[in-house]
Amino acid sequence: MQTTRQWQIDAVGPERQLAIGERRLEPVSGNSVLVRTEAVSLNFRDRLVMESGMGLPLQFPFVPASDMAGVVEAVGPEVSRFKPGDRVISTFSPDWIDGRGLGDARTPPYKTRGGFYPGVLSQYTVLSEEWYSRAPDTLDAAQASTLPCAGLTAWFALIERGGLKAGDKVLVQGTGGVALFGLQIAKAHGAEVFITSGSTEKLERAVALGADHAINRHEGDWVEQLYQLTGGYGADHVLEIVGGPHLGQALKAVAINGRISVIGVFEGFEVSGPAGPFLLKAPVVQGISVGHRRALEDLVRAIDQTGLKPVIDKRYAFDEFPEALDHLYRGPFGKVVVEF
Repeated sequence: MQTTRQWQIDAVGPERQLAIGERRLEPVSGNSVLVRTEAVSLNFRDRLVMESGMGLPLQFPFVPASDMAGVVEAVGPEVSRFKPGDRVISTFSPDWIDGRGLGDARTPPYKTRGGFYPGVLSQYTVLSEEWYSRAPDTLDAAQASTLPCAGLTAWFALIERGGLKAGDKVLVQGTGGVALFGLQIAKAHGAEVFITSGSTEKLERAVALGADHAINRHEGDWVEQLYQLTGGYGADHVLEIVGGPHLGQALKAVAINGRISVIGVFEGFEVSGPAGPFLLKAPVVQGISVGHRRALEDLVRAIDQTGLKPVIDKRYAFDEFPEALDHLYRGPFGKVVVEF
C-alpha cells in the first residue's frame, strides 16, 4: 500500500497543534484517480475551520485546506474524464456538479473539501474523478490551485449569477484573493472597477493590476468617495467581503436595482443593514457559497482564452505551511500558495 505525507491537526482551537503525519492510501479502483498534489492555495476559511470547526463534523486527524492542483498518476477501470498525466484542480463542493444548490430549506448543505470532507494538504489522494476539473493550460500549478474557491467565488458572483456586462460599475472590497479575482474578471469583461483598501501601497498595486479607481477607506467616508467618482450613481455590483454590519455600507454603495454579493465574514456571521436603501433601491442581495463544477469549468476556459494570471503574494514549500498560514493571517495581496 502506498503512503502519503500530509499536514494535519488532532483537535480544533486557537492552540491546535499542526503536524506532518502519514497515512495509507486506498487502492485505485472503480472511478477513482490517484492524484499527486503539486500546489495548495490557502483561504481565510481554512483558518476558521482549524480554529473553530465551524460546526462541521470533522474527522481527526483532520487535513486542512480545500484548493489544490496536481497531476493524475493512475486511474481506475471506470474512469472516463481523465488519464494519467492530466493536470487537474480540486472542486470545492464535490457533490455539486451543476444547477441549483443541494439540500433543502431546513438543511442547506456545506459538504466541502477541507471541512465535511478531508482537505487537500496531502502529497497524494485517491478520490472519485468527479471531485476534479481540468486545470487551465495557461497556468502553472500554483496559479491553478487558486481557482477552486477564490477564483470561482468571484466568477460565480459576477458572471454565473451576476450577469456582468461591459460598462457595469463593480465595487471590490479589499485586496485578498476573491477581491483581486473580482477585479481581474470584471476588467476582462469590460467593467469599470472601484477598489477599497486601507493600504495606499496595496491600492497602488491594484491600480497597476487594472483597477480604474482606488478608494482609501482611511481617508474619509469611502461610500461618499464612491458617490463622487460615479456622480451619485453608485455600483452595479458590490462584492461584500467584510460581512457583519458592513452590509449596511454595501446597501449605501449599491446602485438602484444593483446587486450585492455577500461573500465574506471578517466582521461576523450576523449580517445587518438599514431597511431604507434596501427597500428604496430594490437591489438583489445574493449569498455566494463558492459555486458548482460546471461554473469552474467555464472559468478555466475563460482563463485560457483571456490570459488572466492569478495574483500570488508568496509561494511556500510544503514544510513551510505554518509560515504560509501566518502570512494568510497578516492579510496578503492576492493568494498564498504552498508548493509540493
